[in-house]
Amino acid sequence: MDEIKIITLGLLIPFLGTTAGAACVFFLKNTISATTESALSGFASGIMMSASVFSLLLPAINQSDGSPFLASLGFLAGIAFLLLMDRTVPHLHSASEHTEGPHAKLKRTTMLTLAVTLHNIPEGMAVGVVFAGMTAGGVVSAAEAFALSLGIALQNFPEGAIVSLPLKSTGGSKSKAFLYGTLSGVVEPIFGALAVVLAGAFTAAMPWLLSFAAGAMVYVIVEELLPESAGGKGGDAPVIAFALGFVLMMLLDTLLG
Repeated sequence: MDEIKIITLGLLIPFLGTTAGAACVFFLKNTISATTESALSGFASGIMMSASVFSLLLPAINQSDGSPFLASLGFLAGIAFLLLMDRTVPHLHSASEHTEGPHAKLKRTTMLTLAVTLHNIPEGMAVGVVFAGMTAGGVVSAAEAFALSLGIALQNFPEGAIVSLPLKSTGGSKSKAFLYGTLSGVVEPIFGALAVVLAGAFTAAMPWLLSFAAGAMVYVIVEELLPESAGGKGGDAPVIAFALGFVLMMLLDTLLG
């Protein structure tokens, strides 16, 4: 029972980060500036890239007796999975006016929420896999698992705000904007729980699952976050924020682990 409680807490921490960010609609009057949004996207990219390397890929290689081949296959499979999701789910990125995926008559707010939801799927999977690794003979330590969970929560905070604040600025109510921002993060504990179940049932596949989650996260970074940070008017701010996010996640993983 204690193990179940620990895993549940670990899966909920990133979701709480999104919820806290969405709650900014009740305290901030204006939308986030283009410079700030670019910097926040850079910060999120840094955390996710660092987590993909130190929390996922390196443990995957270590679990394969130092061989990178299985981790490489899992990484490419994660990229392919998100590519498929990107093509089959209608969505709209905040920095773009053109929808992606199949044509659908959905509201802009719904399309924006779906984009962030897609973004959150690999994060939930990553947290679920590392907590499954914690229970599978100590493949991942509890400290490393919570370090990743906390790192994802930190980068989810600005994401929750990025979703909810524009919805309020377009005339929506604060409560509705908060609801949409919160719902965008619901998929994280759901997919995290699914990853825990899968990893628990197929312990031998742990290296593949770790690298699969890494590939899915890197897809989000390259396809969404980096273009958003580079396309804004942040100047050098996104680069600095990326570096800070990368180092912060690296320190969390290595020091706590």
